[in-house]
Amino acid sequence: MDLTTPPNNVTEFVLLGLTQNPHLRKILFMVFLSIFLFTLLANLFIVIIVSLSPTLSTPMYFFLTYLAVIDAAFSSVTTPKITIDLLYQRTTISWGGCLTQLFLEHFLGGTEIIVLIAMSYDRYVAICKPLHYTTIMRHGLCQLLVVVAWISGIIHATVQIHIVLDLPFCGPNVIDHFMCEFFALLELACTDTYWRGIVISVNTGGMCLLFFFLLIVSYMVILNSLKSHGSEGRRKALSTCGSHFTVMVLFFVPCIFIYVRPVATYPVDKLVSLFYGTLTPLLNPIIYTVRNTEVKNAVKCLLKRRVI
Repeated sequence: MDLTTPPNNVTEFVLLGLTQNPHLRKILFMVFLSIFLFTLLANLFIVIIVSLSPTLSTPMYFFLTYLAVIDAAFSSVTTPKITIDLLYQRTTISWGGCLTQLFLEHFLGGTEIIVLIAMSYDRYVAICKPLHYTTIMRHGLCQLLVVVAWISGIIHATVQIHIVLDLPFCGPNVIDHFMCEFFALLELACTDTYWRGIVISVNTGGMCLLFFFLLIVSYMVILNSLKSHGSEGRRKALSTCGSHFTVMVLFFVPCIFIYVRPVATYPVDKLVSLFYGTLTPLLNPIIYTVRNTEVKNAVKCLLKRRVI
C-alpha cells in the first residue's frame, strides 16, 4: 500500500497546535527554537566527549552515547515542526507525513526503552557482580544489545503503523494536538476502532508498564546489594543509579500515562506529549553530566590537552 495515499478522501490533517494567540505563538517560537538547539548541542556534547575521552570508554558511556543519538533524533521528529507551525495561523500535516512522524516516534521510543534496559543491566552487573563485570559486559555483548534495541524499535513501530494504515477517514480531519497521535487518529476514523485502540495500548502501554516494573525491581536489588559496600562506593553507585533512575522515570511515566488507560484523548495529553517529546531529550544529557564527576574530569583533561 502506498503510504502517501490514504484509503479515503482525506489527504491531510489540520493540527490545532498549542495556542491560537498570535503574541503567545511568537514567544513560544523562540522558546522551542532555543530548546531544540540546546537539545542538539547537549546531546552532541555527550557524543563528542565520550568519543574523545579514553577514560569514558566503558559500557555505561557506550550506551549513553547511543541514548544521546536517540534523544537528538527524537527531538528532531516533532520539535522543528512544532516550532515552524507557530509561525502560521493554519497548520496541516499530510497523511504520509503523519504516518512518518508516528513511525519515527515509536521507532526511537522503542529503541530507547531497550537502551535504558541495557544501561540498567550494566549498573546491575557493575554493582552486584563487580568481579565478573569485564567478563560479562564485553564489547561484543554491548554491540549486540544496541542492535537488538534498533531491531526492536523497528518491529514495534511497524506493528503500530499497520494498525492505522488502512483506516478510512471521511472527515472531519481536525486533530486537537500539535502532532499526529494514534488515539486522535482513531477518533477521526469513520469505522469502529475499539479493538485497534486496545492493541495500541497493549503494544505500547503494556510494554512501558512491564519494562518499568522490571527496572524498578532491578534497582531494588541494586539498592539491597549496596548494604555490603563501603560509604564511598555506596555514594558513587547511588549517584550513577540516581541519574539513570531519574531519566527512566522521565521516559516511562509519560508513556504509561498516555497509553495505559481507556482509549481516548484528553486536554492534558498535549502537555504530557510536549514534556517527553521536547523537554526529556534536553533533560537527559543534563542529568547525566551536571553531577557526573567522570564526565567533568574528562572535559577538564580534554581542555588541558587542547591548551597544551
